[in-house]
Amino acid sequence: MIRWVITLGLAVLASPIKAETCRLALALAMDISVSVDEAEDVLQRQGLAAALIAPEVQEAFFSSPMPVALAVYEWSGRSTQHVILNWLLIEDVADLLFASGQISTSVRSDSGSATAMGYALAYGSTLMNQAPDCLFQTIDLSGDGSNNDGYGPQIAYRHFAFQNVVVNGLVINAADFEGELFLIPFFENNVLHGPGAFLEVAQGFEDFERAMRKKLKRELSGLQIGALDKDPP
Repeated sequence: MIRWVITLGLAVLASPIKAETCRLALALAMDISVSVDEAEDVLQRQGLAAALIAPEVQEAFFSSPMPVALAVYEWSGRSTQHVILNWLLIEDVADLLFASGQISTSVRSDSGSATAMGYALAYGSTLMNQAPDCLFQTIDLSGDGSNNDGYGPQIAYRHFAFQNVVVNGLVINAADFEGELFLIPFFENNVLHGPGAFLEVAQGFEDFERAMRKKLKRELSGLQIGALDKDPP
């Protein structure tokens, strides 16, 4: 028994301690399903690129000594997911400018697929497995419609690794043709996942940049990890 305890203790001491390299792994998922036309795709893509370098968003990115890891992917049908920006540690303004440029110059990979939210989230979960070691993990799903292809978000949450992942949502065009606000409750009841998950609403693609700026500021400013390392005021 004593020998077993000593052996176990030595094994623990020999094991390297896994240290986190960032405070948040943030994956942004953009909707490119058939309901998003070419002009709307441009507004979404350029809106995200502009939001990342907005002054208040930059301030939120650097509100802690620990950096944020950022990835961006687009999604639509069951087999249509494409990484636009692979995991990048945002350590200074130059990193943000690079990320913004990658998104701004990216080309849409598909324009005729349906809306497979479950598959989009499953892809996000797999992408999270490739992220740097961070204290928190968040996926942001932007969309202008509800799931209409394959399994839905709740199935993805049951069968993929989402135990430590928060999923926030950004609804675009919350009202249908008759003015009914159907997407907000759909996102609230099916997409939002994890403690503190929240929803932001863009009143059309022209409003996407404003909504994204507001959402990013809230997400990033809410994580003040490392603030204790700073000198007290």
